[in-house]
Amino acid sequence: MTAFQDRTALITGSSRGIGRALALTLARGGGSVVVNYKKNAELAEQVRKEITQLGGRAVTVAADMEQPEEIERLFAVAAQEFGTLDYFVCNAAASSFKNIMDLKPHHLDRSYAMNMRSFVLGAQQAVRLMPDGGRIVALSSYGSIRAYPTYANLGAAKAAIESWVRYMAVEFADRGINVNAVNGGIIETESSGYFYDVPGMAPLSGVLPLIPKQRMGTAQEVADVIAFLLSPAAEYVTGQTLVVDGGLSIVSPPFSRDLSGPLA
Repeated sequence: MTAFQDRTALITGSSRGIGRALALTLARGGGSVVVNYKKNAELAEQVRKEITQLGGRAVTVAADMEQPEEIERLFAVAAQEFGTLDYFVCNAAASSFKNIMDLKPHHLDRSYAMNMRSFVLGAQQAVRLMPDGGRIVALSSYGSIRAYPTYANLGAAKAAIESWVRYMAVEFADRGINVNAVNGGIIETESSGYFYDVPGMAPLSGVLPLIPKQRMGTAQEVADVIAFLLSPAAEYVTGQTLVVDGGLSIVSPPFSRDLSGPLA
């Protein structure tokens, strides 16, 4: 693979999960990566070493995406190390999983800052480093189009991100920049663990059979779709949200497992 040869990506939250899988995928294709993390420098350094072993080039940058000044510093380091960017992938996310009546102002403020604001501010910085065009991809989730317990704070933010993607796609088109989103379902990462480990949450054992594919998705499967959107094959794709959820968002009751008799 040489689809990403001499291309540079900045991926937020790329020390683990989907961000890490994407960073290594790009490195296998010849790409360079700005590996962003918040606290765990050891994990980020491991990713940097793996990218180097794959023949790519990488730099690690600690930056809290809730803080505008740290976002600026993150992109300043990218400019200093690589000069320009080809790809910006907004992957880092965080929120509070609570019922709506239990949300406090600081829960709302932090979710806005970490998810929506960081994407917009990051995109502004990225566009300035893409004089010859580029690609922007934001990670969303199926909570943006479906409602389920305790996810309102993050799901609403993800829905807003998908809307920002459409507006950016139009405004940045004449700059040669494509903007898309990837909407993931139940993906086997630490993030899904944070959600399903909440006391009282429905167990995964009862949820997975309702998915047509009947399993969780992998970080690599999501990373592969993002890589497609970054590749030359997706040149005419912009303003779209690609869903990677094993069919979860297309089913509704009655479910197949509820059938009986000749229909079962």
